[in-house]
Parts: sequence; C-alpha cells; structure tokens
Amino acid sequence: MLDFNESQLQAFAKNLANNCQGFNQPVVIYLEGDLGAGKTTLARSFIQSFGFDRVKSPTYAIVESYDNDKAHIHHFDCYRLCDPEELEYIGIREYLKPGHIQLIEWAAMGQGMLSPADLLIRLEIKDTQTRHLVLEANTPIGQQLIKDL
Repeated sequence: MLDFNESQLQAFAKNLANNCQGFNQPVVIYLEGDLGAGKTTLARSFIQSFGFDRVKSPTYAIVESYDNDKAHIHHFDCYRLCDPEELEYIGIREYLKPGHIQLIEWAAMGQGMLSPADLLIRLEIKDTQTRHLVLEANTPIGQQLIKDL
C-alpha cells in the first residue's frame, strides 16, 4: 500500500502511462475507489501524459476515447450503467484492440461484459490530502506494469 498526495498521484499516473506504451495487446486497467478517491484525477493525468489537453469525464457518455500517434485510450465510467448489457450496445469489444488501453472506473457495474483487468488500482481516502493506493496484477501484463513502476 502506497500513500500519495494529489501531485504524487499525478506523477504516478504519468509513469504508469509511460509504462503502458509498447504493448501489442490491449491493456485493461480498473480504477476502484469511493467517490472522491481520485480515480478521475488519476485517469486525467494518465491521458494527458499522451498529449491530450482536454480530458472530459465520461460519466454521462460512459466512454471517452483519445486517439493520436502515441496512444489509443478509452476511458470508461460505468457508474451510471443501468444494466451491464449497455456496454454491448456501445460496442465494448471494438475498444479492445491490440495496442489500445482501457481505463475503467466502476467496473463492478459492468461485470460480465468487461474484459478482466490486467491491473487493478484501488484508491482509498486516508484524509483530505492523502490517498492509499493498492495495486493488484491479474495478468503478466499487469505484473510487468507493476515491476516497471
């Protein structure tokens, strides 16, 4: 378990983003934690590290995609899903291509339709300034990402 303030969390996200480059397989990262734990802050910093200045929260759209010559990132927020099958209607499988990265908030709401996480990042609120960060690798890709951090 690691403790981070906001600027350290942003630096962690940028380092993770750098380590996600170069995989010829899709990379799936689940971001777990209570409201206000820092999931969106981590995702925003991760996405911005690839050169995307405007990063919108996917809360109402469910998914926001970011594509350039450096990355293909799909940021999901499943909080407002009424049924996991809604992910099928938006073409969830199309977002799981080689070299693509999925950042998924509230993955439990999409259970059964989402690919398993390579890396699970659990953010816990310690106090107003600090977050606990727990990393769990579920695949060789996740193990490599943790090793490189």
